[in-house]
Amino acid sequence: MRGTVAIVGRPNVGKSTLFNKLTGSRISIVDDTPGVTRDRIYGECEWLGRSFLLVDTGGIEPYSNDVILKQMRAQAQIAIDTADVIILVADVTSGILPADREVAAMLQKSGKPIVLCVNKCDSVGELPADFYEFYNLGLGEPFAVSSVHGHGTGDLLDEVIKFLPDGGEEENDDSEIIKVAVIGKPNVGKSSLVNRICGENRTIVSDIAGTTRDTTDTFIENSYGSFNFIDTAGIRRKSKVTDAVERYSVIRARSAVERANVCVIMIDAVEGFTEQDSKIAGIAIEAGKACVVAVNKWDAVEKDSNTMKEFKDKLAVDLSFMPYAPVIFISAKTGQRLDRLFETISFVHSQNSMRIPTGKLNEVLAESTARVQPPTDKGKRLRIYYMTQASTRPPAFVFFVNDAKLFHFSYQRYLENRIREVFGLSGTPVRFIIRERGEGKK
Repeated sequence: MRGTVAIVGRPNVGKSTLFNKLTGSRISIVDDTPGVTRDRIYGECEWLGRSFLLVDTGGIEPYSNDVILKQMRAQAQIAIDTADVIILVADVTSGILPADREVAAMLQKSGKPIVLCVNKCDSVGELPADFYEFYNLGLGEPFAVSSVHGHGTGDLLDEVIKFLPDGGEEENDDSEIIKVAVIGKPNVGKSSLVNRICGENRTIVSDIAGTTRDTTDTFIENSYGSFNFIDTAGIRRKSKVTDAVERYSVIRARSAVERANVCVIMIDAVEGFTEQDSKIAGIAIEAGKACVVAVNKWDAVEKDSNTMKEFKDKLAVDLSFMPYAPVIFISAKTGQRLDRLFETISFVHSQNSMRIPTGKLNEVLAESTARVQPPTDKGKRLRIYYMTQASTRPPAFVFFVNDAKLFHFSYQRYLENRIREVFGLSGTPVRFIIRERGEGKK
């Protein structure tokens, strides 16, 4: 098995910059504001043929009673508990602070191997005199590193892999894992859903809109299959995205959608459907992802026998641009209908991955064009010679026709409805690609 390495330290010592440098990515948000990274962020790292999981954590503030900072401390503790090796990051420019000593003491109690990284040694040549005071932390030899330039990271990783468990069994093939992006406006309950699903406080939850800034991955395996839930920062209207860090968060959320197989679009049952919800759904549609609409906080709605039907009817109008998406009424707080959510996610993923034989497609095409004649323009009729499926995720169909201009949107919609009627394709957008072929060609 491969190992897990956690990067910890007090705020603003450069943990996320180091994480990005070691993973060769821009997964973690980097900013000069202390406390930017809040949840645990995961990334793959490889050194000298050894692959391991690297975990970036929020800064540990040992003395703070702030709600968010206390939860960040709890998240860092979880990362420490699950890690094989811990990289403690300190800042040479500020020297050893009381918080560094507290964090070092906290780590020593864990009994895990600790590698001390003294960051921001950006000058080439002789080390600054302040570097040597870090021996006083009692963690053995410190490693001078510049996470911005990459100096010293090789020596750091050489030390880290000494403590990793021996690689034994091969990693499981993750092709069967369904990647699920949980998307929606701020404060609709995305993190609460992920926490409820996995039965632990995997992500930070609070009533403060915008608490989640990074995307976080949570692996779940149950009777419905294997899932990787990607909790994302809430997507606000552009006019409301003024904070630079939040601007990065929106980019991360969009990239999470790109990375996912299925998007769970969360809507607040109390607030109802809004224009921003439709824009968020549009991001998933544009990316061609399978979608499930989850109406959260259903436990907080006063209901009678018609409430659900009325809500569904209104939602059908609001989401008329994606009538294929199943709607589930859930409560992340109570766990209501979460089994049904898993079942639906698995189903729409299979629909998004469906491949239909060309022969069957053309049988449906022939029957559909016989039932409703293709359109004409100035005496010229659209002729559809045949169709085939070009790709999956989303299902894309190529039509070979005599004149693409005659293939009006309304007739495309008719054929889409017929294909869905016969083959299902529930929860997934479809793509039509039109190719012209000369009248005399076969």
